[in-house]
Amino acid sequence: MDLPSTSSQSTPSSSPRTVAVVGLGTMGTGIAEVLARAGREVIGIDVSEAAARRATASLAAATARSVAKERLTEQEREGVLARFRTFTDLGAAADADLVIEVVPEDYDLKHRLFDELDAIVRPDTILATGTNALSVTRLAAESLRPERVLGLHFFNPAPAMKLVEIVSCVLTAPPAVEAVTELARELGKQPVAVGDRPGFVADGLLFGYLNQAAAMYEAKYASREDIDAAMRLGCGLPMGPLALLDLIGVDTARTVLEAMYASSGDRLHAPAPILGHLAEAGLTGQKSGRGFYTYEAPGNAVVVRDLQTPLDGSLLGTGRPVSSVGVAGSGTMASGIAQVFAQAGYDVVLAARSQEKAEAAKAAIGKSLGRAVSKGRLTEEAAAQTLGRIAPAGSLEAFAEVDLAVEAVAEDLAVKQELFASLDKVCKPGAVLATTTSSLPVIAVARATARPQDVIGMHFFNPAPAMKLVEVVRTVLTADDVHATVREVCAKVRKHPVDCGDRAGFIVNALLFPYLNNAIKMVEQHYAGIDDIDAAMKLGGGYPMGPFELLDVVGLDVSLAIEKVLHQEFRDPGLAPSPLLEHLVAAGCLGRKTGRGFREYARR
Repeated sequence: MDLPSTSSQSTPSSSPRTVAVVGLGTMGTGIAEVLARAGREVIGIDVSEAAARRATASLAAATARSVAKERLTEQEREGVLARFRTFTDLGAAADADLVIEVVPEDYDLKHRLFDELDAIVRPDTILATGTNALSVTRLAAESLRPERVLGLHFFNPAPAMKLVEIVSCVLTAPPAVEAVTELARELGKQPVAVGDRPGFVADGLLFGYLNQAAAMYEAKYASREDIDAAMRLGCGLPMGPLALLDLIGVDTARTVLEAMYASSGDRLHAPAPILGHLAEAGLTGQKSGRGFYTYEAPGNAVVVRDLQTPLDGSLLGTGRPVSSVGVAGSGTMASGIAQVFAQAGYDVVLAARSQEKAEAAKAAIGKSLGRAVSKGRLTEEAAAQTLGRIAPAGSLEAFAEVDLAVEAVAEDLAVKQELFASLDKVCKPGAVLATTTSSLPVIAVARATARPQDVIGMHFFNPAPAMKLVEVVRTVLTADDVHATVREVCAKVRKHPVDCGDRAGFIVNALLFPYLNNAIKMVEQHYAGIDDIDAAMKLGGGYPMGPFELLDVVGLDVSLAIEKVLHQEFRDPGLAPSPLLEHLVAAGCLGRKTGRGFREYARR
């Protein structure tokens, strides 16, 4: 049943019933759909009649899909469509309880719009800006009704994304905040209350990360495909950062970052020059048909090959033959890597500091394979064959005939150097020697041998049997056929290799940990709490875990060590570890493994 408009009866703290949406682009159309589906009377306003027609057609198509999927009845669909009316005249907002503007990110444009609205709407109407970069306080201060102005930041696509950031400033009256908070909940969204600063919570963390990814690509450190694949496969993100920049719009990202940098002074927020170059050239992403990638047509999401598309992998050259693999270590990562190679058909020598530790590591693999069998992912015969390919050994001497030696021992440079010096003596000439370090310089490990040309980085992700990504790290001395060998091996073990140079953090950690560090700084500055930040990144960014959940899983001590390595290598003040992180580590609050980190956990 259609809900009638109750605008004449609205009170400051009641949920708005009639809502005007000004600006019917992608975001405005999405917000209008959400409101109409939730029973609100929606007044869509855009100066372009074509935009208004597209918005109406979009709503019709979306609701038709819902009927086809039996999520709406035809009668309900008719009600939704009847509640959405479009206009080209701002005067149509006169009866609205709430006006949400989603016009382009231009302060003068928004200011003029609010001036016009002041003369049109009722005194109790709430005016909401959809900005994620401009000052809500400034817009409010220049309005005739500053107590009724706030920010209402939906995420794209609005019908699917659950997060709504509600931005209040020192001028905003609490009843206005209460009213839109109630509305957000009635729309099925999760409202997060934030203060007025560029980017708020989700974009404040997201855009710094996107900016660093753009700078990484601009420096030719890694290809756009490898950067995007690394973050999707290594962190479980729905999109890679460069593809996401194209979706958001390179020009929009640059505007947001400029505002963030003006506010923070943090060099990590200073827009990467490539963003300016692309924007000035009109290469703004999907909407223009070309940005970091090239698309079939403007507005089309299908990527097509261009001059930057990598050549076929077969053109990399021929690698060395590999039939047997040695894995050094007895921990979770070493066991997981040994399982990966054995499942792919390689004969594996699993060497630990003692025969007992090696046998225990093999037993752990047996349990892992057993779980896979119980879940139907593996047959009992395949599990038995995999386990049979693993030979435990209490000494590196067992690596004498392996073609590839992979170390997965403690993340300590001295320990790894000592191990590689031993491998240099034990392994046959031509054997490839790989380190799984996630943060140490591979060249420093390679120099512990007399054959640095045979040394390369193979950074697996935990848990190795499940995670598809391997960062392949070449040093300035790594031989071409060693690189080709590791890429071939990755394909055979069904992992996705990404190439990167030998610098701190490689791809994933270099992008991930500054983002985590910035989340901690938000808490330090009392801008937002850990629960709101985690919710913002999961619901607004599509992240599988919030930053504080992830920090507690990784371990605060591990996170601090990686932050220190990044800061030492790049010498950027913005990469300095958060004091709060240092204090928690000093107090022994290391996350889940100690029962307390940013949150407390039941001890097992």
